[in-house]
Amino acid sequence: MSMTGHVDPAMLVPEIVLALAAVAALLLGGWTPRRRQWTVRLCVVAALLGALAAALTAWARSEDMVTGGFAVDAGTHAVRVTVLVGVLVAVLLAGDSFSGHPRESESYVLLLLGALGTVALAGASDLLVLAAAYLLASIPLYALTGLTRDSGGTEGALKFYLLGAMLGILLLTGTALLLGAGGATDYATLAGALPDAPRALVAAGTVAVLAGLLFKAGGVPGHFWVPDVTEGAPAPVAAFVTTVPKIGALVALYRLGNEVLTRAPLDWPLLCALLAAASMTLGNLGAFFQTDARRLLAYSAISQVGYLLMAVAAVGGTAGLARPGLLFYLAAYAVTNLGAFAVVCSLPATRSLEQYTGLFHRRPWSALSLVVCLLGLVGTPPTAVFVGKLTVFTAALDAGLVWLVVLAAVNTVVSLFYYLRWVFPLFRARPTTSGEGAITGLARRTSTGVAVTLAAVSLAMGVLAGPLLGVL
Repeated sequence: MSMTGHVDPAMLVPEIVLALAAVAALLLGGWTPRRRQWTVRLCVVAALLGALAAALTAWARSEDMVTGGFAVDAGTHAVRVTVLVGVLVAVLLAGDSFSGHPRESESYVLLLLGALGTVALAGASDLLVLAAAYLLASIPLYALTGLTRDSGGTEGALKFYLLGAMLGILLLTGTALLLGAGGATDYATLAGALPDAPRALVAAGTVAVLAGLLFKAGGVPGHFWVPDVTEGAPAPVAAFVTTVPKIGALVALYRLGNEVLTRAPLDWPLLCALLAAASMTLGNLGAFFQTDARRLLAYSAISQVGYLLMAVAAVGGTAGLARPGLLFYLAAYAVTNLGAFAVVCSLPATRSLEQYTGLFHRRPWSALSLVVCLLGLVGTPPTAVFVGKLTVFTAALDAGLVWLVVLAAVNTVVSLFYYLRWVFPLFRARPTTSGEGAITGLARRTSTGVAVTLAAVSLAMGVLAGPLLGVL
């Protein structure tokens, strides 16, 4: 790996395109009449496709480098591609929901800025860059959650902001403590200095930084915002905030553990394993009692963080499956979870699980897409999440975390029951009165098309998992 203290703009083309697209969308939206805001959406989609092409090109030809506190390696490349696809899906879903809204163009700007912060989180190789990326990945999403100014969105945005501000302060405090312990903020220097630093100081700093990143990931104990934001925010916003930010946060956690804390005077794998166990178990327990589709997906998102944290806890394994398993699982989860939310977005009047009764008889493609995505979230073959879970479980076994793998397997089986509470009513022959009224309303065609596409991609990624894991 080559290193330099200077920023090479050629290495950061996808990030530069995201930043410029956000500025351009803000300016263009200010001069475009409300009835023609769709032109802003087209420009944003074009910019995202350009950034995606640049990211794939950089992945194909560049070597691993660290420049200006930002690492460009296989993890960063994979996160770039996954995040760009995720924000592209979110923009398409937002086009259905926000078309004609007075703040339509601003919603695209905030999505772009949140995506930029997420990529910066994943690539950060300096605690100061990590803190700046945390703010960039958080502040736009606070505004996005309350964009519609209704009661649910306002309440969710307030809880989101307050918890984010508190845990953001903790992250900054942890940065200061680790700076005091290691005499620097860049990962390379900290990795050499922390083994000889005071144990209590390193432990306190690590836990504080971990708290901030778990807030972004939506894992225990920073998970309290997830259900309220998912229920109160517009559906495309809920899809974005429960999916895309955790990609950057979990890769940042893996990078921190793998590059800095493996030789530090604390048991990093055990700490992450305990948080993984708490997240998957509490998420599943919360999902059992939900009757609202969005809240069920919110608690499902919390439980998925637990499975993903297993890869972070497995940094000590010798098989080398932790990083590729984490990256593949994150991509698989993003596609599958966004697919489930796309079905929710396509039926805006349908909120409770009961209202989905008979969906297959009214909208068979939406119902089948939802079934694929929900069973995918369980980890049912041949979906992509199944391969991601299998790889992560194998990495955890290789790292000696047998008890965690057993607990994760039990949680996976248990989670099947609350997903089936949503799946079975889809195929009932006679819809309920409330469900019929919601389902026969006008569906959003773009969201339906996105749902079908993502369900197909989830299956394709599962079938092609071998070559994809080889690339990672």
